[in-house]
Amino acid sequence: MASAMIPAPEVHEFLARSGWAGARVEPLAGDASFRRYFRVIDGPRSAVLMDAPPAHEDVRPFVAVAEWLHSVGLSAPEILARDLEHGLLLLGDFGDWRLREMLDSDPSRELELYELATDVLVHLHNHPPMSGLPPHGMDQWLDELSLFTDWYCPALGLAVDTDGFAKAWREVLEPVADDGLGPVTVLRDYHAENVMLVRDREGVRHFGLLDFQDALVGHPAYDLASVLEDARRDVPPEIERAMIDRYVSATGNAEAFERAYWTLAAQRNTRILGVFTRLWKRDNKPHYTAFQPRMWGLLERDLARPALKPVRIWFDSNIAPENRATPWANAA
Repeated sequence: MASAMIPAPEVHEFLARSGWAGARVEPLAGDASFRRYFRVIDGPRSAVLMDAPPAHEDVRPFVAVAEWLHSVGLSAPEILARDLEHGLLLLGDFGDWRLREMLDSDPSRELELYELATDVLVHLHNHPPMSGLPPHGMDQWLDELSLFTDWYCPALGLAVDTDGFAKAWREVLEPVADDGLGPVTVLRDYHAENVMLVRDREGVRHFGLLDFQDALVGHPAYDLASVLEDARRDVPPEIERAMIDRYVSATGNAEAFERAYWTLAAQRNTRILGVFTRLWKRDNKPHYTAFQPRMWGLLERDLARPALKPVRIWFDSNIAPENRATPWANAA
């Protein structure tokens, strides 16, 4: 479980070495990992401190991906200073305009901002994938799915057909793995709470990207499904449909992409049901269970697609309706 929001002992020495001696350090956020974030304020200037305990986190992938995203014309936090030994990074401050809150406060901008979210991916996918990243394909998809049977099912006391689970998923994922789309850089956690709206930047650079340290090389449909089937906010189905069409219009391969989108959306949503259960059971973060009803609503919609029939049959045989969204209703 992440530690309290108190700066590590090394922080003030690090700031002094970095030209920020005497700056005020205020808690900003924590996340599902051991990383913690603080805002560093020194008169009119500010920065963001990432504190990632080396025993649990490695900041080097974040640095590498941030610098690569800059190189392809996207906005990632500038690395102002680094202490890799202690897991400390001083980052450029994107401010407080997070996409999630902007959309919730002004839904009239949903079309505009989701168009930009889609255009960011089109821009990203127009560049060869970042070298050196791990793959995200069939083996990884199946391994991620095991989080559902390893964590979700035991949490509800369900004995399920794990071999049939893997077989059904392999059947629906194989056409996606072999469809010839990509590979591209996959940010992997691209959603409305990991995007900042950066003042004084236009086009795709208006979106400040966060939480990309787990980037992989994989399928172009994955990140679009991530942002449109968001675990933390409802995206209107008509917006989702329009953005799939927008992406396909810019990139082509409509039929293959359409199949891949719904299949990888289902894969991701099934994985997240397991992840959120693990965060509750293993990491003592029960608030993540509040998202489970939304995840089930998204997954049920994905499973209605004809290409997902083998997986739908498995769910209908193994996960009764009362073991889906219902157990989590009081947490929502």
